[in-house]
Amino acid sequence: MDLNNSSWTRTDRGPVLCFGSSNNSCERFIYPSEIQILLYLFFSAIALTTVCGNLLVIIAIIHFKQLHTPTNYLILSLAVADLLIGGFVMPPSMLRSVETCWYLGDMFCKIHSSVDIMLCITSLLHISFISIDRYYAVCHPLQYQNKITPPISLIMISLSWGLAAFVGFSMVFLQLNILGGEEFYFDNVACKGACIIFQTAAASTISSFLAFGLPTIIAVSIYLKILLVARRQSKSIQHSAHLGKKNCVSINKTEGKATKTLAIIMGVFIVSVSPFFFCNLVDPFVEYTIPPTIFDVFLWIGYLNSLCNPFVYAFFYRWFRKALRIILLAKIFQVNSSQTNLMERRD
Repeated sequence: MDLNNSSWTRTDRGPVLCFGSSNNSCERFIYPSEIQILLYLFFSAIALTTVCGNLLVIIAIIHFKQLHTPTNYLILSLAVADLLIGGFVMPPSMLRSVETCWYLGDMFCKIHSSVDIMLCITSLLHISFISIDRYYAVCHPLQYQNKITPPISLIMISLSWGLAAFVGFSMVFLQLNILGGEEFYFDNVACKGACIIFQTAAASTISSFLAFGLPTIIAVSIYLKILLVARRQSKSIQHSAHLGKKNCVSINKTEGKATKTLAIIMGVFIVSVSPFFFCNLVDPFVEYTIPPTIFDVFLWIGYLNSLCNPFVYAFFYRWFRKALRIILLAKIFQVNSSQTNLMERRD
């Protein structure tokens, strides 16, 4: 994700430039100093909370042996992506949003934009693979342990990162996003002090579908299938009081709770990033008239998803709340703390 229009401004003395000595400088909007301070504090709080929250998720899953499951490996990798958004993507984006200019150099702009795109796609692919994990856990529980193994989770994680890195870096460094529109871009959009991802209509349509539309359709379709199967299972279980099936009820409730939590995470992600993707898709077809402020607001709404995930875990997962207490009280340094039973009571 990235801002899709150059910075703008106007003062009583005429436009202010990002680089006054450059003939090709972007215009700059200067916020009042009080607003700048508030924005820096607000964005810094978002970034710091995102890093700390996802770091706790990572520590919990790595440290506690009981959490070493295929599903949690995917959650761990997703938390790494969210942590990188908070630690690497948000700070430069904060500087750009508040100063309305990019002062960190062209090469770092390309790296930052590539990583931003990569992490967004990585998160979507993780959510798609998590939906597959949940499908087997709920719909085919007897096959789950054979189908979804730690090596399979590793393959899913590798595909998520590998494909996302290829798309993110190739789009930016090979300039696939301006293919066919180079003349318009360099004559009307490109200026010194901007760090944007300009896309032609074709590039915007293809990238939006492949990076957002297709993974979203896959994940939503799988969760709808899970919902239908879960309802059928619930009706079937209600008509039986057999002891063995009572045990199955307990297992299904556990998997159902995990599936519900991960479905909420998927929903939060889609709601968070869809406004940006929608604007990114529509902008080329309305002559790039969507204001930069709109893109910036939707960009940060998308970033907020990375902050939300740890709170979703804390609200729905008892094991995460228990792990969090142990970590914050520094009990993880005690002997055999990694063997702690976090699920004495089932969620």
